[in-house]
Amino acid sequence: MKILIVEDNPQMRQLIRSFVEDLAEEIVECGDGEEAVAAYADHQFGGDDRVLMDLRMPRLDGLEATRRLLAAFPEARIIIVTQYDDSHWRAAAQQAGACGYVLKRNLLDLRLLLQAGAG
Repeated sequence: MKILIVEDNPQMRQLIRSFVEDLAEEIVECGDGEEAVAAYADHQFGGDDRVLMDLRMPRLDGLEATRRLLAAFPEARIIIVTQYDDSHWRAAAQQAGACGYVLKRNLLDLRLLLQAGAG
């Protein structure tokens, strides 16, 4: 599986990477949603791969990036990885088409989700 990490904070990107790097054949990192849409196509991600998407980022936020990715690549599997733990954000992520929602404070949950082939 290839993993696309979309996170504007470099330290958080590195932390997420450290939790998932042994599960991936390839990891690509982006700093915002615009970069993610381009990287998905450039690196030929597919249905067996995962996008780990932050919500709040400059230029293009995670919800709009999720919508754009799914419009262009319906097979994309996007897991929101965020600090926001409330029903508004969860509902918005689901409505945008995300297939999972994990809190940054629980990155072990993200690893378990990926290991199970879910998300």
